[in-house]
Amino acid sequence: MILQDRDRHLLQELAVMRVADREQIKRAAGFHSTTRANARLLALTRAGLLRRFFVGTVGGARKALYAASPKGAAVVQVPYRGPRRAQGQTLAADFFVNHQLVVNEIYCLLKYQPIPIAGAKFVRWLSFHSPLQPGTSLIPDGYMEIATPTKTITAFLEIDLGHESRSVWQGKVREYLRYALSGDCARQFGHPQFRTLVIANSERRLASLCLATAALTEKIFWFAALDSVNGNGFWRPVWRRAVTDQRQSLL
Repeated sequence: MILQDRDRHLLQELAVMRVADREQIKRAAGFHSTTRANARLLALTRAGLLRRFFVGTVGGARKALYAASPKGAAVVQVPYRGPRRAQGQTLAADFFVNHQLVVNEIYCLLKYQPIPIAGAKFVRWLSFHSPLQPGTSLIPDGYMEIATPTKTITAFLEIDLGHESRSVWQGKVREYLRYALSGDCARQFGHPQFRTLVIANSERRLASLCLATAALTEKIFWFAALDSVNGNGFWRPVWRRAVTDQRQSLL
């Protein structure tokens, strides 16, 4: 099989996204045709460069998901980050996969959709597979940098699907506060300040997280509901701080 540049790019992106559905792959790899995307994904799977498995959807249908195989990761010299799932396996429910697909939506939005604000541009995204600091358990879902004509916005991402208790979430808040005071952000990323963007799976969950966070701090954290950030909503005034319900835009 002759690998195209687009194939190599896709395999590299899967090292970041770990597992992705067809629509995310179309955006990341630049497919404009679903038929062409399906054909190429099937060819890459048969060549042993991709692994395919399935998740059930509402109504009993199955949705195909893809990850780079160890062979595919080796071809483009990236770490093998795919989930340890059997080829062709159907997953009834999988928290890791559901969580990662939401993270991927934000990643694709930032990197592959134009930012509808004059002069703003995507700079970089980082994924994490170990804690930010030795001796801690803080592993953000992502880190992003967005440049504007006046400053660069740096932010960590936290996707919350409602599975963590109040005490666990507050422990995470404390770790972000300690990290902010440590000065490590400037040493690691070249920027002394950061935000933590928290995207909750519902407005009710968002309100609960805000209350839990406000008991500890009113700084650093910005909150939005998942439904409100879809498409270009990410850049609209849908974000709130822990101590106020007033909505504002990130930029």
